Amino acid sequence: MDHQLLDAICERLRSSLNTAGTFIVREGDPVTEMLFIIRGKLDSSTTNGGRSGFFNSILLRPGDFCGEEFLAWALLPNASNFPSSTRTVKALEEVEAFSLQAEDLKFVANQFRRLHSKKLQHTFRYYSHHWRTWGACFIQAAWRRFKKRKLAQSLSSRESFSGSLTASSSFSQYDNVEFESQEQAPDDNSGETATPSQAIQQLGVTLLAKRFAGNARKGAQRNRDIDLPKMMKPQDPDFFSEP
Repeated sequence: MDHQLLDAICERLRSSLNTAGTFIVREGDPVTEMLFIIRGKLDSSTTNGGRSGFFNSILLRPGDFCGEEFLAWALLPNASNFPSSTRTVKALEEVEAFSLQAEDLKFVANQFRRLHSKKLQHTFRYYSHHWRTWGACFIQAAWRRFKKRKLAQSLSSRESFSGSLTASSSFSQYDNVEFESQEQAPDDNSGETATPSQAIQQLGVTLLAKRFAGNARKGAQRNRDIDLPKMMKPQDPDFFSEP
């Protein structure tokens, strides 16, 4: 941010002092201010809207901030209702901070278009604990889908290999019975030429290996066709459209 924008924000900051055990905001309550911590520690936790089995907790220290939901609200041209908090923030000890109120942030957002730049918003989200939690959940969900897909492919390959092996074994047994009388006949070139049964077995093994190689080639082709998720930030909302 340029110096003019920083000065405009600093002129509207207010001192805030919270004692230990004080709840700054609770999950689901409207957010009315942003806090920039100077001294002390805050506990910020979320259940993702009351989701069963979900809990995330982080520690906010000097230099951190909370109330990041406020920025998207301030950039909406006709926003009226305050945004709902996605986290519960509680003071673990006496916390000294700077507070940026709703009307002040709205004024700065209207006066300085620089605040609407995507680069600034991406930087803001990088330091946002809410967005970091969202990113971690996204990566975990993608990893679980990947492991599930790989397991399904592995089981499918094993079933295909097992079925081919069983078919080859039955084929070889049938040929052994068919050429049993021929195996009993002596052959002067037995040391140099394979019996019909051995030739059939070698043919079965060759067919099995060829089929296995074909399945592996098809699996590799499928993996190349799968579009890997782009590790980029999600598309920004249109702040200039009607909410």
